[in-house]
Amino acid sequence: MTESFHRSGEYENPYEGQQQAPVNPEWPPPPAYAPAHAPHPKKRGRGPLGLIAAVAIVAAAIGGGTAYGIQELTGNDTVASSSTSTTVVPSSQKGTVAGVAKAVSPSIVEISADSNAGSSTGSGVIITSGGEIVTNNHVIAGASRIKATTSDGKSYTAKVVGTDSKKDLALIKLENASGLKAATLGDSAGIQVGDQVVAIGSPEGLSGTVTSGIVSALDRDVTVPTEEDQGQGQGQGQGDQWPFEFGGRQFNGDTGSDTTTYKALQTDASLNPGNSGGALIDMNGNIIGINSAMYSPAGQASSSSDAGSVGLGFAIPINTVKADLAKLRAGSTG
Repeated sequence: MTESFHRSGEYENPYEGQQQAPVNPEWPPPPAYAPAHAPHPKKRGRGPLGLIAAVAIVAAAIGGGTAYGIQELTGNDTVASSSTSTTVVPSSQKGTVAGVAKAVSPSIVEISADSNAGSSTGSGVIITSGGEIVTNNHVIAGASRIKATTSDGKSYTAKVVGTDSKKDLALIKLENASGLKAATLGDSAGIQVGDQVVAIGSPEGLSGTVTSGIVSALDRDVTVPTEEDQGQGQGQGQGDQWPFEFGGRQFNGDTGSDTTTYKALQTDASLNPGNSGGALIDMNGNIIGINSAMYSPAGQASSSSDAGSVGLGFAIPINTVKADLAKLRAGSTG
């Protein structure tokens, strides 16, 4: 800044005290200084105090979780991502299961997949307003027809964009969808044992079911099937079992010959067949995992009446999903 200010805030005259050229009395006197060289006046409201106020407003907006705003401004294909401190839940309901459910339920869909092996039901998480959805690979593997139903009851046909059977992840895209409420993907690296969580999905086809619990353990090695005829599901040819392997033992039925193992978050939030592909959510409303497997004594019992959640559920960490997203969008079929 080359201009200087008096205490009153007015500009000094840069020509004050300079020698003036003689003036011909027949000519009109020139101006004190040429307007073309005058410094441009500045808006006094944009001084230091105005700048600090503007920065404070921007910081408050970012701290309040502008992930949705950024997504809408930059297009339908931008994924909303945040730190664990970003809150999606209104401040009046922050830290409550009801607040999380209300904020995130519109971003969870029920998925119905038809294949030669029958039909299955799972869940998925909307990650862009244009209809990109993350789910488990075993929910849609081998499907000839996929339908997704949003929380408001609208149904869409979906196509597979990419799959990664080794991580049990898949990306599907709804046809002719727009303006959907995308979830905010959190940071699973910041999760600790004992953190409260909420699960939302469609167990046994009961869409929009909400359960809650805590994170019971981190980095559990869980093995799940990749074949279409061994995936969890409900309906013809699938039964009510959700097969997976843990600690060298197979639970809830035979996992088959083609399996994959990954590090999972363990939770005691109630999960049942149909929750697969749904969301595990922190109390700020950020997605921290994709529910993928559960333990049920049905695999060890002669009667299916013992089937159901016993508080041993597993979810793929959301950081694994984010790291795999570019590959899925590129059309991977691994």
